[in-house]
Amino acid sequence: MKLRERWTLDPAITFLNHGSFGACPIPVLEAQAELRAELEREPVHFYVRTLAPRLAAAQARVAEFVGAEAEDLVFVRNATSAVNAVLRSLDFAPGDRLLTTDHAYNACRNVLDYVAERCGVAVDVASIPFPIQSPQEATEAILGAVRPTTRLALLDHVSSPTGLVLPLQEIVAGLEERGVDTLVDGAHGPGMLDLDLAALGAAYYTGNLHKWVCAPKGAALLHVRRDRQAGLRPASISHGYSNRARGLTFHDEFDWTGTDDPTSWLSVPTAIDTIAGMLPGGWAEVRTRCRELALRGQARLAEALEVPIPAPATMIGTLAALPLPPSPHPPPTSALYVSPLQTALFERHRIEVPIVPWPGHPNRLIRISAFLYNTDADYERLAEVLPALLREPA
Repeated sequence: MKLRERWTLDPAITFLNHGSFGACPIPVLEAQAELRAELEREPVHFYVRTLAPRLAAAQARVAEFVGAEAEDLVFVRNATSAVNAVLRSLDFAPGDRLLTTDHAYNACRNVLDYVAERCGVAVDVASIPFPIQSPQEATEAILGAVRPTTRLALLDHVSSPTGLVLPLQEIVAGLEERGVDTLVDGAHGPGMLDLDLAALGAAYYTGNLHKWVCAPKGAALLHVRRDRQAGLRPASISHGYSNRARGLTFHDEFDWTGTDDPTSWLSVPTAIDTIAGMLPGGWAEVRTRCRELALRGQARLAEALEVPIPAPATMIGTLAALPLPPSPHPPPTSALYVSPLQTALFERHRIEVPIVPWPGHPNRLIRISAFLYNTDADYERLAEVLPALLREPA
């Protein structure tokens, strides 16, 4: 069986946007469907008698996958909800400063701004160059923006708009030396990168599991260093909060925040094993194959667009972005904005690839993804049609 056939993706579409929402393989969809059927046969038995041990087993499997202890990791719905949980649990005082970068994902940047406004604190923005010559430029930009009263930095592990993999080991260590905690928005980290969260040592790390791990939608993780777990609340306060007088644990609050569908969480181990089983070398081979494909796709597209590659290969995982000429169209109007160019690629050529307004309209990037169902021919198709579209009048 061809790798593409292990997904339900429309064979008529050249799908180059795994990075936005992921794509779930057939065995994982089947595993989730079985869990949902079991839940609906006897909901009380499923939730009350079986969920807790199943959840613990799934968390242990994920913890092993990302280099962590299960006691320090909980499931959340997505990285944005985890960022909300962390930032809205922390106490800030006037005079404190928060730090982020100009590559931050807009939804999480909005949480930072919301908390800053409510607490009367300032947000500093480190400017990471793009194009960029070396990882050291990113490290220097972030550490150089730290001030004496900086309390916390919200940093992407892999920048959503530009696809840059930041050198987090050096950055987190440098921030720690300066007394600054790090909240890592690792939305793209699990699966794309070989993670060791315990060694990284960030105070907080969240990552989506529905993207590069290919779990069902609504599966993500939040890892919190043990010395930062006290006082941390989920985005939705529920039954666990009343246990705080009896020695509340990190899991007591996060594992149950009200009736919901936990089957996406319980399906994550199946996703980990399913993707690992698609290549002889397991996850190591998956990461290498996808990264090399992304680099080849980026090179072919850069050649077609006659633009230089904007980042060293050491800063690229399985996402890669290239600059496009400024947009002649009006600015985005919503979070789910789709540019006219993206629409033309889809409707006229059946290519699904995002056009990202960054760092701000009218500037824009095209961002490709690479996963196991992609081939070099997919990027060749894009390279053949995109230059002609860009030459058309607005």
